[in-house]
Amino acid sequence: MELNGIARIGLGLAAVGRPGYINLGRANDLPRERTIEAMRSRAHELLDAAWAAGVRYFDVARSYGRAEEFLAGWLPGHDGAIAGSKWGYTYTANWQITADVHEVKDHSPSTFDRQLAESRALFGDALYLYQVHSVTPDSPALTDKDLHRRLAGQGAVAGISTSGPRQADTIRAACAIEVDGEPLFRSVQATWNLLEPSAGGALAEAHASGRTVIVKEALANGRLAASLSDTLALAAALHQPWAAVVLSGAATVEQLASNLTAATLTLTAADLDRLATLAEQPEAYWKTRAALPWS
Repeated sequence: MELNGIARIGLGLAAVGRPGYINLGRANDLPRERTIEAMRSRAHELLDAAWAAGVRYFDVARSYGRAEEFLAGWLPGHDGAIAGSKWGYTYTANWQITADVHEVKDHSPSTFDRQLAESRALFGDALYLYQVHSVTPDSPALTDKDLHRRLAGQGAVAGISTSGPRQADTIRAACAIEVDGEPLFRSVQATWNLLEPSAGGALAEAHASGRTVIVKEALANGRLAASLSDTLALAAALHQPWAAVVLSGAATVEQLASNLTAATLTLTAADLDRLATLAEQPEAYWKTRAALPWS
């Protein structure tokens, strides 16, 4: 996946595929009535604006409520759009902003089979990338050889997304997996931002081995937009030489427009050194993220 300029910024629909999520500021960003049709309209508004600006990669997941449905319904007529999705979490909030359990994680072959069928029913052959969602070092996705063969044969590029304070360990373990002598995972999506840059070394290694690297949560679920600026935080991620795509999680067209200006911002080595001082310890970062309320 070779992208340049603004096309290095992708659009993720985690914030607009469902009524509740952990990003900050959602009460001001989203329609007052977060009905399915209102959120579909907002998602399509964002997709149209992103497409017109030159964005070409679009990211969803089975657990993002109706995000796959929203993207799949928009794709016809947009030749050249690149669709990536994820399996491994099941959405359980029943279109509620708050719920006892919003999503359930399961990386078993049976969940893969079910969710692949659900994704294919929406996207058909338009699904370019299919990732295991939020892999951690204890995930069976790293050890289940039967699952590995299923992933290798499912038709789209196989990838992983990672989360947690041991992302680097997960990335290195995933990149070592082969099926019939060929690397299984050819794409890695990871959290990297100025507060949590600990996966950077492993992502550089993944890039050097020929894998596509996608950055998620570059704004730390809105924390950096509030304390720094969205443009500067996204630009810092875009300046990482191993990053092929950096995702915007914009919930409004205005946010998206601001996010996209990051592609034109040049940071010096001194700028990047200064920004690097914002980093937190990984354990502290992920503890804070886990405490963010769904809203």
